[in-house]
Amino acid sequence: MSAMFSLQLPLPSMKTRLSPSISFKQVPSILNNQSFSNSRKHSSQILPSSLSIPKSSLFISSSSTKAVIEEVNEGNERITDAKVQTEEWRLRTGLKLESIPKHVAVIMDGNARWARQRGLPPTSGHEAGLRSLRKIVDSCFKLGIRVLTVFAFSTDNWIRPQMEVGFLMRLFERGLEDELENFMRKNIQVSVIGDSSKLPISLQKLITKAAETTKNNTRLQLIVAVSYSGRYDLVQACQSISQKVKDGKIELEDIDETLINQELETSCTKYPYPDLLIRTSGELRISNFMLWQLAYTELLFVESLWPDFGESEFLEALHSFQRRQRRYGGRNS
Repeated sequence: MSAMFSLQLPLPSMKTRLSPSISFKQVPSILNNQSFSNSRKHSSQILPSSLSIPKSSLFISSSSTKAVIEEVNEGNERITDAKVQTEEWRLRTGLKLESIPKHVAVIMDGNARWARQRGLPPTSGHEAGLRSLRKIVDSCFKLGIRVLTVFAFSTDNWIRPQMEVGFLMRLFERGLEDELENFMRKNIQVSVIGDSSKLPISLQKLITKAAETTKNNTRLQLIVAVSYSGRYDLVQACQSISQKVKDGKIELEDIDETLINQELETSCTKYPYPDLLIRTSGELRISNFMLWQLAYTELLFVESLWPDFGESEFLEALHSFQRRQRRYGGRNS
């Protein structure tokens, strides 16, 4: 299986990849700086010339010359002042707008080690990990990344101590319930993939509610992999296809990559293939995660434990991604 992946190693030090024009540790303070906020109020808001804006969707306030775009009919997506803020934020971070990844996947590793280093129980590490997840979701939202997939709980994790597993299930349920209103306000869709039959009934019901409530949101899709593994995904896809052959719904000759894609759990998204996979904690493996989908994904392994992985580390990872050449088996001329 490892032969399927071409790892670009050794990777340069995260610290040496900083742009000389900006310190990523300063990005949050720059964005929240009052002078930057004030300058935006006096700046012209220029939308890309390729956008087609229906006249009925453009409203000019009588007290201001500021234009607010309420809706664009293409894809029924809402484009508001947040669109302008996204472009400004991308420029401030020094990222190239044309090569922002559409889909980023993250193996969130190192919670227990983070807690152990501080003399804390593993549960404290998982709590800290949830806080890091909120930060990365917010960064993806601000950058206009379309899909964020996070590996929250593997099918292999069921062998962990029952107390820890129970805490993780309750933490997931609490986190999802607490963030649901925020997801609606920010136009974030939530999808959960994996073998949900093993999850507590209350969590199953909440997952169904969250998916139904947020299904029409279009700004960002957050895919949470719970009780998931790449092997599980492939097996369930094979079982589904075999059943359709048995029932006479399809012929053997109909089975191709497109059909397999349709049967995988990631068929829930328009962008099933991650452009970038980030794994924290320094481990150099993908641990049975999205085995089919990662065929041409750029892999980045960072030393930071997941609770220490924040906005600045995420921006550094995106800059590393943008320096790579993606050839998909071909050769650049």
